[in-house]
Amino acid sequence: MKHLLSSCAIAFSTYSRIPMPQVEWNEKNMRHTLAFFPLVGAAVGAVFWGMDALCRLLELGPVLRSALLTAVPAVVTGGIHLDGYCDTVDALASHASRERKLEILKDSGAGAFAVIWCCVWFLLYFALLTELESAATVAACFVLSRSLSAWGIERLPSARPVSGPKSGMGSELKRSSRFPWWMLGGYLVLWAGAVWLWGTLVPALAALAAAVIVYFIYRFVALEQFGGFTGDLAGWFLQLCELAMLAAAVLAERIGAVWF
Repeated sequence: MKHLLSSCAIAFSTYSRIPMPQVEWNEKNMRHTLAFFPLVGAAVGAVFWGMDALCRLLELGPVLRSALLTAVPAVVTGGIHLDGYCDTVDALASHASRERKLEILKDSGAGAFAVIWCCVWFLLYFALLTELESAATVAACFVLSRSLSAWGIERLPSARPVSGPKSGMGSELKRSSRFPWWMLGGYLVLWAGAVWLWGTLVPALAALAAAVIVYFIYRFVALEQFGGFTGDLAGWFLQLCELAMLAAAVLAERIGAVWF
């Protein structure tokens, strides 16, 4: 039980700004860290849903409501996944060798392409939220995106050594933690239950299809361009996945409104 709680604390302290007790990063304490990663998404989704409910209670306009909802994931997570998204965009835009791309991922600076595409991401996410009807469906998707991200760490090879000075956070997680197929299945059941109780079915299924498509794109890019995954690539996938799921949910809502 102690090691489970330690793994939970590591997951939340690493991937969110929710206050957690400090624990030692060792193999025993990190053994179940990936297992708790989707629960960080559940926390993000709960805040997202609560913010939407508060905005509707106060009868805020769609622009202010969408701006507040756009800020929720970045505020709760501290922008850790956005950082990986920006680093990966810079690396892919370089069209350099695989080794040079991996070096760019480690560079703490943000290049022009990172700034441009980060602005594009926020613009699209904000605009889509102004069209969204069911916030509950999108709130549940934060669990789905992190489940697939953890599954990618479990299944994909690491682009860096799994130990030593050149290893990164993703490699350390792959070496120390596990996310087996049955755990992915369990979180899919949790996502489906949340959608069944509070969301809308067709937009949720559209979001699921979008998430699976983006996962296979991520898998192809990681293997072809980098030789495997890194923590930054996992963040890049997470941001693209959540944007694609939101777009798919909004599109499904609009098609349903027109046809039915």
